[in-house]
Amino acid sequence: MSAKDRILDGCDLEAFILCSSLEEGKYLGLKLMAELGFEDSDVVFCEMGGPGVRIRLRGYVYRPSADYRWYSQGVDLNEAESQGRGPAATSDAGSPGPCS
Repeated sequence: MSAKDRILDGCDLEAFILCSSLEEGKYLGLKLMAELGFEDSDVVFCEMGGPGVRIRLRGYVYRPSADYRWYSQGVDLNEAESQGRGPAATSDAGSPGPCS
C-alpha cells in the first residue's frame, strides 16, 4: 500500500506562481496539481500580488463518503508495519518518525 493510499482526505499545497493574471494563476495551479497526480483538486485561495499569485490548492485523494481503498481491501495497518512495509520500517536513523 502506498503512502497516498493511507490519506483519508486530501493534500494541501501552497505556492507563489509567477503569472500575469488571477485566471492564469488558477489555471497554472490546477495544472500543477494534475502534474502531481491529483485527478480531483480545488483552488482554496488565490490572491494576486506583484509578479504573480499566492495560491492554496487541495488535491483530493478521497472526498467525504468516498469508497476508501484501504477500507475495501481490509488492510491491517499494524500488520503491514510489523512486516517491514510501513513507515516505521523505513524511517531515518533507525527510529520511528514524529507520527509514531
